[in-house]
Amino acid sequence: MQDTILDRLAVTIRSRRDEKSEQSYTRKLLDGGVERCAKKFGEEAVEVVIAATAQSDDALRAEAADLLYHLLVVLECRGVTIGEVLDVLESRTGMSGLAEKAARAEQ
Repeated sequence: MQDTILDRLAVTIRSRRDEKSEQSYTRKLLDGGVERCAKKFGEEAVEVVIAATAQSDDALRAEAADLLYHLLVVLECRGVTIGEVLDVLESRTGMSGLAEKAARAEQ
């Protein structure tokens, strides 16, 4: 598997489980459980929407980076790896978006 920034960030997030919560924002999020992590992810998603529709490209880039970080935190909290998510995405490559959605609805 290719070592990407998302892979490296996921490893860093995983390592934060062993840090003291007063020293690590990530640890505080993880200690809050999936509800806290998911809520923060949702807040970041809204900020991406706002940046996309009403702010600069730089703001959108920054908010998108925050969103990816918080997605990785949610995945770590649930024990799902970024590799597993990318495998799903890879399996959809070359498939029409409409066909892929229809196939998921049948499951």
